[in-house]
Amino acid sequence: MASPSARLAAAASNVVGKVLRGGVADLRPMPRVLIDQGPNRSVYRMTHGASEVSGPPILLVPPLAAPALCFDLRRGCSLIEHLVEAGRPTYLVDYGSVAFADRRLGIEHWIDEVLPRAIRKVSENAGGQGVHLVSWSLGGIFSMLVNADQPGLPIESITAIASPVDFTAIPIVAPFRPLVDLTGGHLLTPVYRAFGGAPSYLVTRVFRATGISKEITKPLAILKNLDDRDYLAQIEAVDHFMDNMYAYPGRTFGQLYHRLFRTNDLAEGTVDLNGRVISLSDVKAPTLVVAGENDTIAPQASVERVVQLLDNAPEVRFRTAPGGHLGVLTGRRARGTTWKYLDEFLDDRISGTPETT
Repeated sequence: MASPSARLAAAASNVVGKVLRGGVADLRPMPRVLIDQGPNRSVYRMTHGASEVSGPPILLVPPLAAPALCFDLRRGCSLIEHLVEAGRPTYLVDYGSVAFADRRLGIEHWIDEVLPRAIRKVSENAGGQGVHLVSWSLGGIFSMLVNADQPGLPIESITAIASPVDFTAIPIVAPFRPLVDLTGGHLLTPVYRAFGGAPSYLVTRVFRATGISKEITKPLAILKNLDDRDYLAQIEAVDHFMDNMYAYPGRTFGQLYHRLFRTNDLAEGTVDLNGRVISLSDVKAPTLVVAGENDTIAPQASVERVVQLLDNAPEVRFRTAPGGHLGVLTGRRARGTTWKYLDEFLDDRISGTPETT
């Protein structure tokens, strides 16, 4: 443990960094080049500099509303940085911001157009190799639905981190269910139709509200850890992430509200998109599922439910890791847990080694 004088010096240095230099976090994005672009789709290849690159391509799939920088939170705690330094060919699809003009876009747009086109482009750019999807939150649901619906896509595996399937297992939404039932499911319909979706400022406030206890105690936590530069940098990076949330398109938000939240369809393994039924039992790719031990948005029970639904996938691994909804993906402890599970899963896919435990 550092001496009191060393801790005081570190705290003083951090205060100078925060007050005079605008912060202590290195928020520079990892270098990348644009390889494809279309409606709600920008596909990037991460540049590796002098690193030797080998292996099949990895495509990072974010959820809607959250910025793609979830995978590149800050230097030293960036999943992209981790994958690049390991020499893995790494790609990212970014949906960009959502405008009022996008209000008629539904889930079909992402699973019919955006993700399939991104997957094909990554495969082509990587010499025709199969693509490993690494996704977070709703991105994991979209990845599984795409694989179930379009088996011809070159998908080698799916990693779904903090992707909720059983919405009855999410305690924070339980108090609203009686009111939703009482109004016939139309409690929010006039709101999202009027705004053309869920506005970005509302998404930000809801996301912050799920960690309200941490928000309340954050000033004290900062003072207590004023000598811990990595801790302070993580808080800054998370605040930066929160300040860059996007809106949900109206129709997509309506589908998520009615099909997932209200009727909880996906917990039974299917989702009905206007008469088009997609079943998770049609997922044929090996899948890694990771749940956060402290996640209030996607609790372990909500995430783990999918393990029983992927009954035709050749392999399904389930792991838990410390952290909340964002923390399980890119928190400081994710570096030794979630990222380790991902590395092992990808390496086993490349070597053809199935899980033995």
